[in-house]
Amino acid sequence: MTGELPAADFHPAAYRYELAPALIATRPPAQRDEARLLVMDRQDGDAPLVHARFADLGRFLRAGDCLVLNETRVVKARLFGRRSDTGGQVELLVIGPVASGDEGVWEAIGRPGKRLLPGTRLEFGAGAITGEIVSMAVGGRRQIRLTAGEHPLAERIEEIGHMPIPPYLGRRDDARDVADYQTVYARVPGGVAAPTAGLHFTPELLATLTANGVEVVPIVLHPGPGTFRPVAVDDVRAHHLDPEPFDLSPAAAEAIARARARGARVVAVGTTVVRTLETQARAARALGDPRPVLAGAGRTELFIHPPFAFSVVDALITNFHLPQSTLLMLVAAFAGRERVLAAYAEAMAHGYLFYSYGDAMLIH
Repeated sequence: MTGELPAADFHPAAYRYELAPALIATRPPAQRDEARLLVMDRQDGDAPLVHARFADLGRFLRAGDCLVLNETRVVKARLFGRRSDTGGQVELLVIGPVASGDEGVWEAIGRPGKRLLPGTRLEFGAGAITGEIVSMAVGGRRQIRLTAGEHPLAERIEEIGHMPIPPYLGRRDDARDVADYQTVYARVPGGVAAPTAGLHFTPELLATLTANGVEVVPIVLHPGPGTFRPVAVDDVRAHHLDPEPFDLSPAAAEAIARARARGARVVAVGTTVVRTLETQARAARALGDPRPVLAGAGRTELFIHPPFAFSVVDALITNFHLPQSTLLMLVAAFAGRERVLAAYAEAMAHGYLFYSYGDAMLIH
């Protein structure tokens, strides 16, 4: 959606809504595709919303559509341990190796933050991983040198770490979350948050869609903790997203170009896919390249909010997002803020469940 917007539309309060706690999903449905699906016509503002199940998705997709998935795999990035000097409890969310390539130095967010100063030594998993805080970074992040003896560090983190389930759930992860907070097609380790729109797919549903002529195309974007960082400015245009790594392969770029050539739709599964595709669409335009998106790997800070001119994404599968979140702002840019908030109100009236483990929307 493009055009001039009143100043009030750029205030985070424009994306506020009230949600009853009972509508916050704390677990997914027993069968992934039994989640409910609210279907919105993006073009026809007078078209009624359609209430369905995610298993019905094939009713709304067409042969030839290009369904783009994010194959990021959530890593067990939350570590619980102690300070080596005082024995005080600490918690780390390890985000990934620092971009400088300094071996063993990772970027992380720690608690209690005020006590995790440079030089502080830490132990996790009875000493299976040790660490020393090297420096402070922006946004409360730290750079920490982690070691795991003779063992590969990433393997040790996966062995002793915990799934980084959303903080609003107010609990630690458990054995169920290891499978629940992961898409069935997760392949490339690196995410510290799940691409939640994809949690509803089953292998059987994907096979049915493929058999019906839908082309399934994978890309990768690793969501970081900025997914849950609130917008703390009075004008959303002043908010900045943390850079997140992505990889859009030549095969994926070619599949999207073929879909465009045959007049088919590009259907993004989740906001991470939207940001990746629109980032690479901008890259193509900047170079004067006629292709809809460029293949490539990098990091994106693209923050999509109203107004935004979408170049490549025609339809969006997404969950119901937190009030005033950057994810809700992206959806509002795609379908219109007032229409999206009205759809959220109808979903609440019909008892839909919200957030990461909740129900889904299709906007097409």
